[in-house]
Amino acid sequence: MLRHLEIRDLLLIERLEIDFRPGLNVLTGETGAGKSILLDALGLALGWAGRGDLLRPGASQAEVTATFLIGPDHPARDLLGAAGLPAADELVLRRVALAEGRRTAFANDRRITQETLRALAATLVELHGQHDDRSLLDPRGHRALLDAFAGTGTGVEAARAAWRDLAAARRELAAAEAARAAAGAEEEFLRHAVAELARLRPAAGEEGELDARRRAMQAAARVRDEIARAAALLSEEGAGRALADALRRLEAAAAGAGGRLEAPLAALGRALEDLAEAADGVGRCVEALEVDPLALERLEERLFALRAAARKHGVRPEELPGLAAALGARLALIEDGAAALAPRRAAVAAAAAAHAAAAAALGARRRAAAAALDAAMAAELPPLRLERARFATLVEPAAPGPEGSDAVSFSVATSPGAPPGPLERIASGGERARFMLALKVCLQAASPGRTLVFDEIDRGVGGATADAVGRRLAALGRGGQVLVVTHAPQVAARGGHHLLVAKEIAAGAARVRVTALDAAGRVDEIARMLAGAAVTEVARAAARALIAG
Repeated sequence: MLRHLEIRDLLLIERLEIDFRPGLNVLTGETGAGKSILLDALGLALGWAGRGDLLRPGASQAEVTATFLIGPDHPARDLLGAAGLPAADELVLRRVALAEGRRTAFANDRRITQETLRALAATLVELHGQHDDRSLLDPRGHRALLDAFAGTGTGVEAARAAWRDLAAARRELAAAEAARAAAGAEEEFLRHAVAELARLRPAAGEEGELDARRRAMQAAARVRDEIARAAALLSEEGAGRALADALRRLEAAAAGAGGRLEAPLAALGRALEDLAEAADGVGRCVEALEVDPLALERLEERLFALRAAARKHGVRPEELPGLAAALGARLALIEDGAAALAPRRAAVAAAAAAHAAAAAALGARRRAAAAALDAAMAAELPPLRLERARFATLVEPAAPGPEGSDAVSFSVATSPGAPPGPLERIASGGERARFMLALKVCLQAASPGRTLVFDEIDRGVGGATADAVGRRLAALGRGGQVLVVTHAPQVAARGGHHLLVAKEIAAGAARVRVTALDAAGRVDEIARMLAGAAVTEVARAAARALIAG
C-alpha cells in the first residue's frame, strides 16, 4: 500500500507531502489543477517512462520519495532479497532527477538499478487509464491473470516441475547423442587405438616397475665388469702366476740359503692358497652377477613401447590403462549406441507424457475458469453501460512450455455483429477504461498487495454509469488500496479518503496544493463538481445524498 508521497522541485511543486490510506482514495480538482503532475511524480518514483522536463524552473534537481507498506508475503520482499537489499515492513523508494537528465534510484537509502526499480514497481502499483494500459492489456500476461482468477497455482507449479524434468531428460539424451556422434566421427581412430592398446596391454604401475628393473640391471652390469677385471688380475695369468714363479725360484735356491728361506717359502705357500681362494670367490661373484643381454633388451623394448604409446596419445605412461578403458567405452557407444540410448529416450518419452498430463489437467482448469470469467464479466458490463458488449477469454493450444500448453487472450466486441478483437485494440478510450474496470473487479486476486491507480476512468460517462463505476472502485478498495483521479461526483462520493488538488498563485508563481478533505470539505467539493463554481445549498444537499447513497 502507498502510504506517503513526498515531492520536491517537480514542475509546479516546490515541496509537497501527501498521505494515502487503505481503501478508495479519490483525487479531484479543477481541470488543469495539477492532478496529472501527481501521477508524473509517482511515475518518476517508480521508474515509469514519462516526460523529461520534470524540474521546477530554477531547480537543480527534482526528487520524489514514495513510501509503501508491504506485508510479510509481498513479492517485493523476494526482489529485495535477490538484489541483496534488506526487507522490512516499510519500503521507501526515492528517485532523483538532475537537470542534465541523469536519474538515480534508491530503495531504503540503498542505490538500485533501473531494472530493479521497475521490477519492484511492478509489484507495488498498477496504473490504468485511457492511454496507459500496463500489464492488464498485455496479451503476454493474460494467462497469468486467468491462473490467478482460477487459483491454479499448484497446477502451474506441477507443470513447471514436469517441464524441468523433461528438460533434464532431454539434456541427458542430447549429451549421450552428442557423445555417440563424436565417437562415430573418430571410429577409425578408435578401432586402431583400442586394438593397439589391447596388444600392448599396459598394466597399472608397469612403467615404473620396468624402469626400476632396467636401472638395476644396468647397475649390475657395471659392477660385474669391475669385478671381472679384478678376477682377471687374480687369475693364474695375473698375480697368481707371478707368485708361483717367485715360489719356484726360491725353492730352487733354498738349499744354498742355509735355512734362511724356510719362513718366506711358507708364507708364499699360504699366500698362493689364499689367492686361489679369493680368485675362486671373485669368480663365483662374477657368475652370480651375469646379466642376460637379451633379457635387458626385451625389458627395454617393453619400456620404450609403453613410453612411445604414452607420447602418441599425450598422456603419462601410468595413464595408459585408463585411456584404454575410456577409448574402449567410446568405441562401445558406436557398436552398442542404439541400446545405450534407448533408456534415455524412454526417459524423455516418460517425462514428455508426464508434462502433457500436467498440461492437460491445467488446461482443463483454465477452460473452466475462462467460462467462469466470461460469465462474471457479462454480469459486470451492463451496469457500466456496456450491455451490448461481449467479453471472451480464449484458451487455445500452444507450444508446450513451463506453464503448460495453452495460449490465453482476452477478446471483446463492443456492439452486436461486430467481430471480436484483442482487448488492447479497442478503439474507444472510454470503453477501454470501463472494460478495464470490470476486468479488475473480476480479477481482484490477480493483484495481491498492489495499489491500483485509475486515471480518469470515468471520462465520458455520468449518471447511473458513473455511479456504477464508483461503486466498483469502492469494492476494489475494500480488498486493498485504490487511487482514482476523477471528475465524476458519483465516483468521488464513494471515496474513503478525499484529496483536493488545486493550483494557487503565490509571489507571481503557480503552485500545486493538495488538501485532505474532512466531511464538510467533501460535501463542498462534491457540490462544486455537481453545480460548478456557484455552490448552493441545493448542491450541498445533493452532495450529501450522493455520499450517503
